[in-house]
Amino acid sequence: MGRTRNTRLETVIRELGLSQRQLATRFRAVAAEHGASELQSVAQPYIARWIGSPVEGRAPYILAETLSRGLGRRITLADIGLAAPAEPEPQPPAWSEDTLTMLVTLGSTDMDINRRRLLTNSVYSVAALAVPEDRWFEQAIDRARARRPLSQYWVTAEDVEAVREMAAFFSRRDQQRGGRAGRTALVAYLRSEVAELLSGRFPTEDIRRGMTSAAAELAYLAGWTAFDAGEHPVAQQWLTIATKLAEEAGDAPLAGHVLRAMAHQAVDLGKPQEAVRLAEASLSSRRYAQACWRERSLLGVVHARGLAAAGEKKAAVAALLRAEQDLSRADADDDEPNRVFFFAEASLAHETAATLRDLGDLPEAEKQFIRSVRTRRAQFARTHSVTLGYLGAVQAQQGHLDRACDTWSQALDAMTGVQSGRARETVVQMRRALSPFRNRAGSRAAELDARARAMLGSA
Repeated sequence: MGRTRNTRLETVIRELGLSQRQLATRFRAVAAEHGASELQSVAQPYIARWIGSPVEGRAPYILAETLSRGLGRRITLADIGLAAPAEPEPQPPAWSEDTLTMLVTLGSTDMDINRRRLLTNSVYSVAALAVPEDRWFEQAIDRARARRPLSQYWVTAEDVEAVREMAAFFSRRDQQRGGRAGRTALVAYLRSEVAELLSGRFPTEDIRRGMTSAAAELAYLAGWTAFDAGEHPVAQQWLTIATKLAEEAGDAPLAGHVLRAMAHQAVDLGKPQEAVRLAEASLSSRRYAQACWRERSLLGVVHARGLAAAGEKKAAVAALLRAEQDLSRADADDDEPNRVFFFAEASLAHETAATLRDLGDLPEAEKQFIRSVRTRRAQFARTHSVTLGYLGAVQAQQGHLDRACDTWSQALDAMTGVQSGRARETVVQMRRALSPFRNRAGSRAAELDARARAMLGSA
């Protein structure tokens, strides 16, 4: 029995107007963004084969995203004849969908190991990074007020405080242990107790806003921890929900904080133009003007990183200077939200170093990473280990291998007990940099590489 030709896929590829070889090149680039190393060998014969045979694993999602980017519109698995009839296709976050429906649906998916694997294996959607216009966000409060309660429970100020306490707890745990630690408990709390509270009745507008803002912080943490764990499609959906909740609460600074996180993710995934647009949205007048100085600095430095990645050197340097000035105005007695407790001199130095690294100024980047290491407080183990990993990489790029090995050894020490995809990625990059030297038996590089390999194997 002959194979059935996938005419839908063939038609969309023809519409794209690229050769199969060119499409394979673009496919590999998207696969690399998503860490799909198993797809780095895809070449023209694969494309021809897929037109006449099933496509398995993550390849269908990577292919659909590649075609979406090329055509400038969303291409679903069904559009290219690759939808699995027994499993619903994971969808990118939809700004127009009801926020509580999104929260409950994503929470249920995130808590179910099989459905979560399906979502994690889908792709980070560039199309979903196009945020609505300001007017849509400005109407979010009215939409939330008009939502009918689904529960008879009257939410209290004590309920709001309890949710805020949980957000502070999970935030500190993330800084200490990394995004993979405690994610299940965080999502379960959001999906059950917080969702139920949001569906209740609010005696005053202040309590409604307070509860919605507290829920937004938890949704942000769910997104941030997924980002840190390397689960980018999951993170993108949680961060979208968090932005919507923040706007429904009228909490403009929190909305800016979440958009800043989305910009950070876009930078890390090699999407500089999208990162700049998201960072600019986080810095919109009301989001920036209502934020405390510490948070303004955080928004600004991520904007600088996006500009640097986009090759806009002059604008990036100006944004860095503005961020440093904003942080210098922060005072210990300021009334600041818990979410920015971590952002101080060490954090600014880390982000400044990353910006300078992207601008190609490796010596100055090294100085700033060292400044970050020296000034960071002990409780921020996850970020400390990542900073050391980045510092070692910058030292190796300058040819200072012995110095890099010393730094990387400290990084591996700092990663003990940390469960972070970003920290793990620094170890992967470390081994890549050490690869030319790992066969020199008894050398420092070989010993360090063996230790790094063992750490990756135990993760």
